Amino acid sequence: MFVIVTYDVGEKRVGKVCKKLREYLDWTQNSVFEGEITKGKLSRCLAELKLIMEAEDSLYLYKIENPRAIKKEVYGTDKSLDQLFL
Repeated sequence: MFVIVTYDVGEKRVGKVCKKLREYLDWTQNSVFEGEITKGKLSRCLAELKLIMEAEDSLYLYKIENPRAIKKEVYGTDKSLDQLFL
């Protein structure tokens, strides 16, 4: 499945959350990650993030079961890592 994850966490935890998400997904913008992931890996990632996050933090997860149905348009500079190396 294809997922998009956005988060808003306390300043002390931003680096840890970002580092954890980089293990599973591609960074696209500040506090935004996306990519293909299996249900098992997603469950593992979320469990690890719950250990880092605190009650006032938030994380939004958008699941796209059929990635062929999504169309991504970028206006302005595309900051995706794959664009940096092409």
